[in-house]
Amino acid sequence: MLRLCLGSADLARVRVADALHPAATVPLAYQALRDPATAVRLPGLAGRVERAAPLLRPLHHLVPSRGLMPDFLTPTDGLESLEAGLAAVRATPPHRIRSQVAAAYAHQPVTPLRRRLAAADPEVLDALVTALGHYFRAVLDPYWATLERARRHDVAEIGRRFARSGVDGVLTTLPPGVRWRSPVLEVDTWPAAGGRSRRDVHPAGRGVVLVPSPFAGPRPRVLAPPDGPTLVVYRSDAPLPLDPPVPDAVERLLGRTRGEILRRVGQAGRHTTTSVARDVGISPSSSSEHLAVLRAAGLVTSHRSGGTVAHRTTPLGTELLDASRH
Repeated sequence: MLRLCLGSADLARVRVADALHPAATVPLAYQALRDPATAVRLPGLAGRVERAAPLLRPLHHLVPSRGLMPDFLTPTDGLESLEAGLAAVRATPPHRIRSQVAAAYAHQPVTPLRRRLAAADPEVLDALVTALGHYFRAVLDPYWATLERARRHDVAEIGRRFARSGVDGVLTTLPPGVRWRSPVLEVDTWPAAGGRSRRDVHPAGRGVVLVPSPFAGPRPRVLAPPDGPTLVVYRSDAPLPLDPPVPDAVERLLGRTRGEILRRVGQAGRHTTTSVARDVGISPSSSSEHLAVLRAAGLVTSHRSGGTVAHRTTPLGTELLDASRH
């Protein structure tokens, strides 16, 4: 159990997370969908995990399937985009990686790859970060709008509780595993390293951020960065996205995979055949075939640069994407 000892300044700074954090949501979703009961409730998401499995091998090997995980995998920085969040993970100081991985792996079998991550090996860290990006693009991205709606439901409900009974009412009605015994918020987290049964955290006036998530497990998580508010991540009561997302106009016209490829190529940045395959969760040969069809239709143009071929949308492709957003 972890005890958050809240002073008056902390209580004045209790708030809800501004938005879903793309990168930090990935490890939560990864653990949630490894649970058969959750996978049954979310068949669309679980199916996408299965299809993307070859790209997710580092994630499956390096992140525990349940329980304690390294805090650096759920960063507080980089909220503005997936890329910024992944950059925050990659920039974790080696000493933090070593200490957090050692704690998370305490009851995991030792393997050469896990040993290398525990030693903050940059190559293994890069493979892990790449797999996190694959997971978001292949599994979560199509459901992101639905997940955002669920978050707004949570924010509205917390707002109603605050309007009725203030911060005390909000903290009193948090889900099982979180108990408000003023001025202490007790949280039944996963056991800390060394098996300590109780740990006290003092936010020291930096406040608390509530992070309801449909992917939070049976035990809440607490992240207490030294220079920011303490985050409490707990299971959301919002309706879960049980149904696959409705294809947009581009997907209805071109098919899901080609529509997704066109959207990727239409985004800022340099897009090669290999990077498109990675982002969409398909093989490079399939990526090449789909890009050839889009190129023949006048939606994509390609040019060779060195040993790779880069792709971008044509004016017609851009116009099609713009029209689908209205």
